[in-house]
Amino acid sequence: MTITTDGGVTVPAYTHTADLAVLQPALEWLVGDIVSAALSRDIFGRALDGGMPQLSTVLRAVPAAEGKLLERGIALIAGCNPDLVVLTQNLRLPVTKAASELVEMNDPGLYRSLSLDVDSGGRKTYTPDLLILNRKTEVAHLVDVKRSLGSYELSRIADLKNRMLAAALVVPDLLYKEHRRLRVGEVRVVILNAENQRADIEGGVWPLLHLDHLLEVAGAAKVMAEIRGLFEREVESNWSSAVARWRTEPVAADDQGRIAKATSIDRTDTFCRRPAPDKGLQSSVSIGFARPPRAASA
Repeated sequence: MTITTDGGVTVPAYTHTADLAVLQPALEWLVGDIVSAALSRDIFGRALDGGMPQLSTVLRAVPAAEGKLLERGIALIAGCNPDLVVLTQNLRLPVTKAASELVEMNDPGLYRSLSLDVDSGGRKTYTPDLLILNRKTEVAHLVDVKRSLGSYELSRIADLKNRMLAAALVVPDLLYKEHRRLRVGEVRVVILNAENQRADIEGGVWPLLHLDHLLEVAGAAKVMAEIRGLFEREVESNWSSAVARWRTEPVAADDQGRIAKATSIDRTDTFCRRPAPDKGLQSSVSIGFARPPRAASA
């Protein structure tokens, strides 16, 4: 089933919806938890007292904190779809030599139905930001979340996609053996770019605006935008408060001029549910890039 928006674009009609009013308390708690850990007013204040080295360290913590926010925010919104199981906790997937060669030397159609043993090991590993499985459709998405791809060369993006595809080959075996016999019929990889630029929809690089389609939750992208807005406002509020307090406290003459002009921040858990009945490990598994909404692939 599809619906047509006011702009005339046809998009899928999703059964589940992210209600911003219902989620608001959880969003505020999430933002507060992340900000208090690394970007509180006191932390900014101590950095101002410590001079440029400490201040630079704290400001570098902003993108890292936003990265955590994106991952945890997506997992939170995914909870609106009861069909989804979301794995986020240090899921280290082996990238074997055999898997890498399969991906690098063959057309995706030749290895799309293969699944490798997760116990085969390998010196290289890949840790996804999220692994999202729809138990109803048995489709798993291996997700890498980026704040921005602006500094990524095309070769670096291609290398990341190859590692993700190679790691995807062990996902069915991993979920079946180590996660309550969860069944996977297809694994798709997707890089989510929060900057909403440099998209390659067919090649697995999606803007964060496509979050509704990934989670099959209407309004998911809107809620994520609200989360990021809350984060920016709280960080800027803490920064402004720290600056105001620092200015009113007596400081040595040599300490004058430490503070730089405040600038706007650049905006660019595992959910365990009862598993489906054990049907045995499926022998044929499809591997490939995430499939875009119909409108995006047109």
